[in-house]
Amino acid sequence: MHFEQPHLLFLLIVLVPLALVLFMTDKKRVRIFAPEVLALLLRKSHTVPQWVRNALLLSAMALFIVALARPVIDHGEIKVKSSTIDIIAGFDISRSMFADDIYPSRLELAKRKFDSFLGDVRETRVGVIGFSSRAFMISPLTEDFSTLRYLVRNMNTDMVSLKGTDIMQALEQTDRLLGNSDKKALLLFTDGGDDRDFSDEIAYAKQHHIVVFVYNIGTEKGGVIPTSHGAMTDKKGDIVVVKRNDAIKQLALQSGGAFMVYSLKHNDIKALADAIKARFTVRNESDRTIRDVKQLFVWPLGTGIAVLFMALYSLPRRRKDV
Repeated sequence: MHFEQPHLLFLLIVLVPLALVLFMTDKKRVRIFAPEVLALLLRKSHTVPQWVRNALLLSAMALFIVALARPVIDHGEIKVKSSTIDIIAGFDISRSMFADDIYPSRLELAKRKFDSFLGDVRETRVGVIGFSSRAFMISPLTEDFSTLRYLVRNMNTDMVSLKGTDIMQALEQTDRLLGNSDKKALLLFTDGGDDRDFSDEIAYAKQHHIVVFVYNIGTEKGGVIPTSHGAMTDKKGDIVVVKRNDAIKQLALQSGGAFMVYSLKHNDIKALADAIKARFTVRNESDRTIRDVKQLFVWPLGTGIAVLFMALYSLPRRRKDV
């Protein structure tokens, strides 16, 4: 057994002067303590003598210090199997993602589907990026899904003033975040943008080992983009109608990923989660060395609380009827 914070054991020295104070004579105590504090120290008990109460109080404090020092039993190193997957979720935040063909908007649906997606993946680290004509990081890789949900739910969309959807920006940002890994997963929540030819993106994804999974949001009929002055119009004054672009399917399939058109079903995103796990889990399995450490602080902590309770309280003596 050893202590993770052994330097805290030096606090035990503080108990020495405290013990001298507790066991000094009443006359000396009057000179040191205020009357109300002295009343607590000299609290009378029908069942516990004063010197026993003081000893219990010191013992409780000593046990608390030992608990703070974190006693542990180290059983050495053990090897465990690890099959974590690193995924970057990319949110298209271009203007078209605010189209009204999906209620309340394409982007809001993407956020909800991402929330469901996190419930379908385990042993996974997820990072989040936003992109339009350029990409930026919202969260690095993390297993803290509660924080991810909060960040995505409150995602800053100030960048929506940038026009267009540049998928290459999302690919490059993914490559930077996942580093030298030869198995990189990118899940795109997008309406497909305006491009019809994704040959450059496909080449980049293959060269940098990025497998793209696409959740394509929008309708074939399309929708208009609401603004504070009504529907968005072009330079000619005509209302802009933005439609879902299914041409991005070629990027997903040719990079080795999967493609899905949105639906309002609650569990449709689970199919993409299953596709990612099937594509990466087994290949990413590896041995990981960890230390088998048993924490013992709960024992001195629990004992200290019990001893403190005994020091501060005693059972009242039953009154005898005269």
